[in-house]
Amino acid sequence: MDSEPSNGSHVRFVGAVAGVGSGLTKVAVGHGFDTIKTRLQCSPPGTYKGAVECMLRIVRNESVFALYKGATPPAVAWAAIDSVLLGSLHNYRLFLIRHGMTESVPGSDARRLTVAGHTIAGLFAGLTSAILATPMEHLKVKLQMQSQRLVSDRQYRGPVDAIRQIVRSRGVPGLWSGFTGSLAFRSNFAWLFGSYEIYMRGFARLQGTPYEISTPTANFLSGGFGAFAFWIMAIPADNVKNRMMATPHTDVQQSFLAVVRGIHAAEGFKGYFRGLGPCFLRAFPVNASALWVYEGLMRLLGAEKTRH
Repeated sequence: MDSEPSNGSHVRFVGAVAGVGSGLTKVAVGHGFDTIKTRLQCSPPGTYKGAVECMLRIVRNESVFALYKGATPPAVAWAAIDSVLLGSLHNYRLFLIRHGMTESVPGSDARRLTVAGHTIAGLFAGLTSAILATPMEHLKVKLQMQSQRLVSDRQYRGPVDAIRQIVRSRGVPGLWSGFTGSLAFRSNFAWLFGSYEIYMRGFARLQGTPYEISTPTANFLSGGFGAFAFWIMAIPADNVKNRMMATPHTDVQQSFLAVVRGIHAAEGFKGYFRGLGPCFLRAFPVNASALWVYEGLMRLLGAEKTRH
């Protein structure tokens, strides 16, 4: 694997540029599923019988456009957040390569980052992105949980009004409510990017066989399948994070451990897995599309190689 730029130092930040395209893709493809997931996670137990009933009630009582409540914050911020996530991922990978966390490519003299290296880079990229992602997700959850049909009946008229009320009540740090939950949730990007590399290597072994597929197709499938590993591991922390963020800004904010104990006391172990169904429905198309866009832009922009 090449560890030096192939066409100049200007490629250093192309991971961030590619992250912009990835973030916008995720909002367009998956926000409706995310709204259903958030309602299932943060509503009192028994409010909905399942994801389908939740969707039908939202559409019937609030209109089909209600599935996109809270879409403005991610539409504005996801590009920046995925820019930070994927840009830092690229640079963490380069850092680990240059500090020897490599292995030989079978049948070649080239070197590549180990699977453990890809996993560690994903972990730290996720933690880095939490700084920017937390206030966006906080606003998104607050807006998604408003079930009133008319804007005039809602506590928050929109994201700007939500920011104004939260800051007035709890100061600017109040926008980062749920930060510990966000760190726990985003640490699971280790599983996404570690499993993504494993799938990419599996597809690479098909080269020269009747089942060989193109690199973009491998990117798409690896991103989709890797998302399943991510959500299986991340859904408990996602439940905790979203319930922390859904707490009214006028109430006492609960700690991460307090929410963990509250979920277990009220619902048992299964309470940590609320919303997993919509996550699975959303996971493949959203992440497959996002990583297909990201990897395609990385190739187009001539980025330094971090995988062989």
